[in-house]
Amino acid sequence: MLLTALHATAEAQDTLNFPALGEILRADASLDALISPKATIEVLSSGFAWSEGPVWVKKEGHQYGGYLLFSDIPNNRVVRWDEGVGAKTWLQPSGYTGVADYGGEPGCNGLLLDRKGQLISCEHGDRRLSLLTAGGGKRTLVDNYEGKRLNSPNDACLGADGETIYFTDPPYGLPKRWEDPMRELDFCGVYRLAPDGKLTLLTKEMTRPNGIAFSPDFKTLYVAQSDPEAAIWKAFPVKDDGTLGESRVLYDATRAVKDGLPGLPDGLKVDKDGNLWATGPGGVYVLTPEGKLLGRISTGERTANCAWGGDGSVLYLTADMYLCRIQTQTKGAGW
Repeated sequence: MLLTALHATAEAQDTLNFPALGEILRADASLDALISPKATIEVLSSGFAWSEGPVWVKKEGHQYGGYLLFSDIPNNRVVRWDEGVGAKTWLQPSGYTGVADYGGEPGCNGLLLDRKGQLISCEHGDRRLSLLTAGGGKRTLVDNYEGKRLNSPNDACLGADGETIYFTDPPYGLPKRWEDPMRELDFCGVYRLAPDGKLTLLTKEMTRPNGIAFSPDFKTLYVAQSDPEAAIWKAFPVKDDGTLGESRVLYDATRAVKDGLPGLPDGLKVDKDGNLWATGPGGVYVLTPEGKLLGRISTGERTANCAWGGDGSVLYLTADMYLCRIQTQTKGAGW
């Protein structure tokens, strides 16, 4: 990997007062094949303002070794967590380079790696997708659509070619969100950024698009909607030209929101068999590609996002102030 740390301080925040939290709730017996009945949700570190956007960085020459990077959005930083070492600031600022106050969520959100191991960030404050190069500099990949500034890119994934970037653009990073006077677009889009820099609006039908991921065969794009009035996940068929067909609602968790479970549909990942591991009200929903609920990893916290790591079978969770993980019996797509 070409990824290197720019800033690293030693303020480890591994206050393991809560070595485990939550529980695994089973809706279908087939969940046992994915998560052992003995599995626990381990707390690895805590004390973050709002943890998000985890991505696992494999170490060069190591089959399973690596470390986790994730966003601490209100503190405008990326944090690195290493096994046996703990958490420390890795990059700051991460999503806002201005000097004036910029609301409560100025930092970067979703993170992913390109084919070279370079970090792609969804930046709230600077309202762009950026690339952190091997030399340590940042380059803007895109910050506008048809001349109008993006709202605040939230989450992203790579297409089948490993280069095209699909991303969501809700208003959560704007200081006043949808009501912010700096907002220039009258919709929240799902976009495709081609390697040549061409930006295509794929859909603006979702009120608050958030987490985004492909099926293992790249024929379906899943998008979460963080709308308390329509807390859903949608599935879009992907056409040969990379655009999207007519969507279907994969799963509706609006009732869970109304019942008071913490959180909304947010980040999501897919395993090797196409099951979705999607953060939402009450934790992480495990859904089949057909939208059947198998169970929920109930953290008891607002759970923002997740990422596969280790040998591909460990699911890392960012849940409010916590960084957690759970051992699964499957592996992430592409591992």
